Amino acid sequence: MLTALIIWFKFGLCAMLIGLAGTRLCRYADVIADKTGLSGSWIGLILLATVTSLPELVTGVSALTLANIPNIAVGSLLGSCVFNLTILVVLDYLVRGESLYRRASSSHILSAGFGVILIGFVGLNVLLIDKHTFNIAHIGIYTPAIIMFYIVAMRAMYIHERAQVREFVEQVADRYPDITLHQAYIRYALSALAVIAAGIYLPFVAAQLAALMGWNNTFVGTLFIAGITSLPELAVSIAAFRMGALDMAIANLLGSNLFNILILALEDIIFLAGPLLTHTSPLHAFSALSAVIMSGIVIVGLVYRPSTRLFISIGWISLGLFTLYLLNTYVFYLHGGE
Repeated sequence: MLTALIIWFKFGLCAMLIGLAGTRLCRYADVIADKTGLSGSWIGLILLATVTSLPELVTGVSALTLANIPNIAVGSLLGSCVFNLTILVVLDYLVRGESLYRRASSSHILSAGFGVILIGFVGLNVLLIDKHTFNIAHIGIYTPAIIMFYIVAMRAMYIHERAQVREFVEQVADRYPDITLHQAYIRYALSALAVIAAGIYLPFVAAQLAALMGWNNTFVGTLFIAGITSLPELAVSIAAFRMGALDMAIANLLGSNLFNILILALEDIIFLAGPLLTHTSPLHAFSALSAVIMSGIVIVGLVYRPSTRLFISIGWISLGLFTLYLLNTYVFYLHGGE
C-alpha cells in the first residue's frame, strides 16, 4: 500500500509541476513574443503552439532515450491530439450566448484540415507498417513525409492567415508593461527547466504505475500521460479566451496537434532501434482515427456554424467531440491490461 501511494504521489507531483510550470512557460513565451515583435507575424502564434507542446516533446524523448518505452512516447502524442480537441468542449461551455463555432474564424478550417491529413497519415502507417516496411537508415519512410507535410501546412497557413494575424496583434500590443524582456527570459528559462525535469522523470513514473495497476504502457501513455502533458494547452486556451482572444485559443489547440505529429517524426529520428511505429501497439491507430473524426466534426462546426445548444450550455458539435473522447477512453480501458 505504501509503495502504491508513493508511486501515485510521484505521478501527481509530475502532473502538478507540468501544469503549473507549463502554464508559466506559455505566459512568458507570450511576453517574449510581444516584446520582441514576434507577435507581429505568424511566428508569434507558432511559438505559442510550440511551447505548449514542450511537455510532449520532453516526455517523448525521455521515454525513448532513457526509459525505452516507445508506446508511452507515441501514446502521449496521439492521446494529446484527442485531448486537445476535447478542450474545445470546455471553451464552448465557457462561451455564453452564441456557440463557439459561430464566433470562431472560419480560417481555422485550414489548420483542422491539415490536422486530418497529418494525423490520418500517422494512423494509416500504424495499421500498415511492419518489419518489412521500406525505411531510410533507421527511420521510417513516413518521417520525411510528415516533415514535408508540416512545412507545407505552415507555409499555407502563414499565407492564409497573415492579414488576420496582423490585425489581431495590433489590438493586443503592450499587454505586459510590468515585465521586462530580461525578466521574461529568466522566468521562461526557469519554467522550461521545471517542465523538462518533470518530463524526463514522467515516463519512469508511468512505467511504475503501469506495473502497479497491471496496465500496459499504451493505455498509460494515451490516457494519463497525454492528459498531463496537455495541461498547458488547457490553461493557455482558457487564458486566451478570458482575454478575448478566442481565435488564438483555437489556433493554439489545432496548431499543437500539428506540432505533436512533427514531434513524432523527430522521435522516429532519435529512436535508433528502427522505425518507431514498428515497435508500438497497433491500438494507437484508434487514437489517430478518433482525432481525425473529431477534427472532421470541428470542420463541420466551423462551416455550418450551429446556433442551438443541446445539453448544459454546449452544442451538438461539442457533444460529439466529448462522446468520441469517452469512446476512445473506453476502448483503451478495455485493452488496458493486455
